[in-house]
Amino acid sequence: MRRQGWAAFCAVTLVLSGCSERKVVDTWSNASGSVALSRDDSLLYVVDADNGLLAVVDTERREKVSEVRVGSRPERVTVGPDDTVYVTNRGGRSVSVIRRGDAVEAARIPVGVEPTGLTVSPDGRTLYVVNSATLASSEHGSLTAIDTDSLTARWELPLGEEPRGIALLEDGRKAAVTLFRQGDVMTVDLTDADRPRVLREGTDLNARANRAASRPDRVSALESPPLPGPKQGPRTFRARAMADLLGAPDGRRLFAPVLWSREDPLAASPDDGMSGGGSMYGGGTPCGADVGGGVVAAGLITFDADGEAPEPVVDDLDECRPPPEEKPDYPTSLIASPSMLTPLQGPTAAVVDPSGSWLFLVNQETNNVAIVPAWRRSGGDMPNPSSSVRQVVAVGAGPNGIALTRDGRKAYVYNAFDHTLSTLVSGGEGPEGGVFEERQRLALAGDVLAPLAAAGRRLFFSAADARMTSPRVAVSCASCHFEGREDGHVWGFPDGPRQTPSLAGRMTTSTAPFHWSGEFSGLGEFMNATVKDRMGGTELDADTVAKLAAFIDTIPATDNPHRGEPLNEAQARGAALYKKAACDTCHGGAVLTNNTNADVGTFVRTGVLQDAAQVIKAGLNTPSLLGVGRTAPYLHDGSAPTLRARLLNGRETNQHGQTSQLSDADVDDLVAYLQTL
Repeated sequence: MRRQGWAAFCAVTLVLSGCSERKVVDTWSNASGSVALSRDDSLLYVVDADNGLLAVVDTERREKVSEVRVGSRPERVTVGPDDTVYVTNRGGRSVSVIRRGDAVEAARIPVGVEPTGLTVSPDGRTLYVVNSATLASSEHGSLTAIDTDSLTARWELPLGEEPRGIALLEDGRKAAVTLFRQGDVMTVDLTDADRPRVLREGTDLNARANRAASRPDRVSALESPPLPGPKQGPRTFRARAMADLLGAPDGRRLFAPVLWSREDPLAASPDDGMSGGGSMYGGGTPCGADVGGGVVAAGLITFDADGEAPEPVVDDLDECRPPPEEKPDYPTSLIASPSMLTPLQGPTAAVVDPSGSWLFLVNQETNNVAIVPAWRRSGGDMPNPSSSVRQVVAVGAGPNGIALTRDGRKAYVYNAFDHTLSTLVSGGEGPEGGVFEERQRLALAGDVLAPLAAAGRRLFFSAADARMTSPRVAVSCASCHFEGREDGHVWGFPDGPRQTPSLAGRMTTSTAPFHWSGEFSGLGEFMNATVKDRMGGTELDADTVAKLAAFIDTIPATDNPHRGEPLNEAQARGAALYKKAACDTCHGGAVLTNNTNADVGTFVRTGVLQDAAQVIKAGLNTPSLLGVGRTAPYLHDGSAPTLRARLLNGRETNQHGQTSQLSDADVDDLVAYLQTL
């Protein structure tokens, strides 16, 4: 049953929503990411991944009153109806349980690999935890249900690849779960508490977002800038980095922050005399926006939650204008900045205020919070008619969580890179009141990274630092290398299709030469080409390169389900086959690459996007296989969705190892071994 959270919500909220009659469902959450509030808003809970702790803040006194040591790399926090606190330990395969008022864990519950999203059922009896992978497989994640009385798992349901965020629907009878790299939502039926089932594996989100591309009458108006070679088609984008999912207070809608990643072939944008002109990553923004955006753009997906499963309500990305039969009563799918001086990038957490009128979107790569109407996209209170953003509020470095008080009067944002807490308050009544950051930020922890690496992290994740990008492009290294890993996306560069490689735990700085073609002999040379020619930044000096390199070398390896485990029989057979098939000839040594170029029979020679002749002549640089089991799809063009598909494709040619001798059973064993690397 739905309960009435505010019988007559009438308060001066952060964005002056005014008075309204609102019912608030029990599944609505007033927090997202690394921050949560106690049920009476008197205590704020913040997880710090670097330090492995939960900080407890007294909100009235505005001071940290205690801290609790939790597991490795805590990711998110939530609070149950009885004020029990739950923390997912992404690096520890566990959930920490903390009772209100305690300074130590009450329990630590083992779950799957890299647990992230979590939520508690309205009755408080079940904790749901989303695992990025399972203990048995790196190819899919799972949803675990934990009994909050016994603190034991009731069941674990396999899901898709890299699930991340979760929101409950229909008073907890269903759950929606995001797929991080695919940028989509799965729906799970929880009606039978002991026998959950996947109700729907995904949606037609990307087809809806690119409707115009499939209509012949619209293609001519959507042509990309002229490129050498064959005639190009319309610009298309796919949703990526869907880390979070949040509900409106009335339960009728869900919202998911995303990144839109360009799919069609790229070319350098013309130099228009403004900052960022001539960069490859500029000039490709969805919706025709001309402020702060390039081939990777911050977005917000609205889902209608009234039906059997959430249905995306999304614009055509050519102009973000809904079809005539649809009313634009939802935010635009692109979150365009109202000013070039305040770019928006890296949406990582969000929450809807208790009135249901406003959505607060936390942008990690531009260190700000965008305030967006939740049920409209225009109005007299919007400063720029080309943007659906009412206001942008600057916060600290690397924000990754937000919590709103239940009266809507304050918001707390955690700045993970400088370990501080920002408090946002209303500036007063009237259209000029706005929102501002109150007083000095509260320090909750200190750096554990070395100073050089800490500075490098800020650079790596910055889509606002003029050294790294321009306002016309507004991307960071992390816009493609999500979390320092990969985005599962294939980019249409002029020299051919190129999938983003992972940098995590691969000792990347010691694997020269760099890039898929190995054309850069030094890290500085490679970074300058990427930052200046693609991202619209500047020539990097040696100090800046050193900072970036120091951070890249600290990016933790993606957790492996088979980490530290003895090889089973299949894996042991696969290890022998790895040598027998001469895989170790190229993929050997500590970093599992010999850093040389090769032709393994995967060059793209037909179609719109082909590998350039000079690339085919030089070959492709051998990638590291460290952590390969969590980096699907495979090959430079992303054409192999699984490791098995890669080994079977061209098995008879012996171009990619001595594979013609392998039986299907051998391939299965080799895959089992590769997943342990």
